Amino acid sequence: MSMEWFESAKLGIFIHWGIYAVQGTSESWEFAAGGMSHKDYMKQLNGFTAKNYNPKAWAELFKKAGAKYAVLTSKHCDGVALFDTKYSDLNVVKSTPAGRDLIGPYCDALREAGLKVGLYFTHTDWSVDEMMSVVCDMTLDEVRAARTQKFLFSKRWNEVMARPIEEIDQSQERKQCWEKFMTFYFNQLNEVVNNFGPIDVLWGDAMYEVKGYDWRKDKIRDLIKKANPDTIISRLPGFDDIATPEVRAVCSRPSKGPWEYCTPINGCWGYRPGNTNYKSYIQVIRIFCDVIAMGGNLLLDVGPLEDGSIDQRQEEVLLKLGKFIKTNEEAIYETRQGLDWRFYNQGSVLSKDGKTLYLFVHDIPRDGIMLKGVDTPYKQATVLSTGQKLEIQKFFNGNYGCYWLHLKPEMVDPDMPVVVKFEFEEPCVAVDKWGILWENEKKA
Repeated sequence: MSMEWFESAKLGIFIHWGIYAVQGTSESWEFAAGGMSHKDYMKQLNGFTAKNYNPKAWAELFKKAGAKYAVLTSKHCDGVALFDTKYSDLNVVKSTPAGRDLIGPYCDALREAGLKVGLYFTHTDWSVDEMMSVVCDMTLDEVRAARTQKFLFSKRWNEVMARPIEEIDQSQERKQCWEKFMTFYFNQLNEVVNNFGPIDVLWGDAMYEVKGYDWRKDKIRDLIKKANPDTIISRLPGFDDIATPEVRAVCSRPSKGPWEYCTPINGCWGYRPGNTNYKSYIQVIRIFCDVIAMGGNLLLDVGPLEDGSIDQRQEEVLLKLGKFIKTNEEAIYETRQGLDWRFYNQGSVLSKDGKTLYLFVHDIPRDGIMLKGVDTPYKQATVLSTGQKLEIQKFFNGNYGCYWLHLKPEMVDPDMPVVVKFEFEEPCVAVDKWGILWENEKKA
């Protein structure tokens, strides 16, 4: 399987879209964590219209943002599929005013725009009684009764997961529930990977521990890879191709292999008009630079309204990010992980041959910027966007020292971070004062 396109992509767009946008509730968790009953949550089906859904406009926006792929929730944990599944009426075609498949047009629009196609498909389905019976150690009647009221399903399954395995109900009736759920799960997964393929990224979620019951992860992977051997799998514990940490700030590279960091533009995944804790475009650009400096991709989330339109505030952030990427494209797609933060503290990336170091500058400099521990013979340093040359001052004592690049305040756009291009005669190597080669650390 080739991972080259993924490692060069740098930016993907995550899309959380579902009936939860109707009332602006938390996606799936609103009933799972007792915020409202499952019965009341599902009333949102009646308001999901997708009347302004334009996947070609989405694809064009994502492309302008500089993204190379996108991942859309084909089915979140609430069990509401955005496609016409044969195995449940709980889908937007049969049960909402939208009345049509929303996944096929999305896949077609992305491919037409030259973007890679990703789909999120949850492993769990909190609307399947049999699955919740096993996970929560409840009878089917108890599950159905709990759905009519506010019930802390999440608290219940955490309590069950904490029990020793000998206390887990593995009766014949409970085993039959699990078998029924697994048959349903595999049938829907087969629909997704075969009806909308080839899928470039298949993003799973919420595969919680179910003691005494087998998820058959090897068979899940086999089914996905049979449909397309090049599908990149995320969130299939022990059988995935990439690591995907989320939301919490990434302070160090989480994986030696390919990885992506996912986070929403504001404080929630799906559309919630009450959540106005938006990241500014400057903050998003900083996060993006930090992630690619550590060799990862940013999977930046948007939450469309129920009608399929994207909030203008989110669109503006995407376009500003796209402006930064387009202005500094040379430093984005064809680069690899940069120097460790101890050598340059605002993040950097290297060209694939290692002879050019791109330094991200997020602040207005007072007396330039400092690069430590690099004694590789250099050619020149310039502002990437303008070509302006920088004066280079060198301070060294053996292996320990620094380059001082005299980037002046007037060379910096006050409204947008800049990138300094530092060119060397040979591959750049950084050495700290203890004589430890950074390149050797990275390869270890």
